[in-house]
Amino acid sequence: MELALEEDDTDHLPAAVEALDRMDDLVDATLSLARQGRDVEETEPTDVGRLAREAWAVVDAPEASLVVDDAPTVAADPERLRTLLENCLRNAVDHAGPDVTVVVGESDEGFFVADDGPGVDPGDRDAMFDRGYTTADDGTGFGLATVADIARAHGWTTSASESADGGLRLTFDGSR
Repeated sequence: MELALEEDDTDHLPAAVEALDRMDDLVDATLSLARQGRDVEETEPTDVGRLAREAWAVVDAPEASLVVDDAPTVAADPERLRTLLENCLRNAVDHAGPDVTVVVGESDEGFFVADDGPGVDPGDRDAMFDRGYTTADDGTGFGLATVADIARAHGWTTSASESADGGLRLTFDGSR
């Protein structure tokens, strides 16, 4: 496709490249779901705040900001927890806008990720963790499903509520 784009000037090739990229994203997301859903057998003390900062470094959102507020240390598989955090952070940027502020902090029984975006209708909060559920035109519906799978694999519960700023708050209980 890349060679064809260099050689030919046609209106159909960019759409084909976009379709292939989309299929590649779906395949990657499906493989990730298969890996992330397995039970976590080995954990180690993991600093949620440190991993949130590392995850934020790969989120392309130069106008957005991350606030880490007393994030706890939890028993987790660090690689999978980082994937959970990356998906939460990307979800915030994708759905709350490029200038979103995301807060990661400690909850009574674990930790939370919250944003100051428009929030999620209470009637949609359970469905948003289902595979394939998305409100974005170009979304796969795998991001928050992966988040829920990773939390479940750790033995944590995931809940969605309104954040202090009216956006979305995802809470992961049982992690402490």
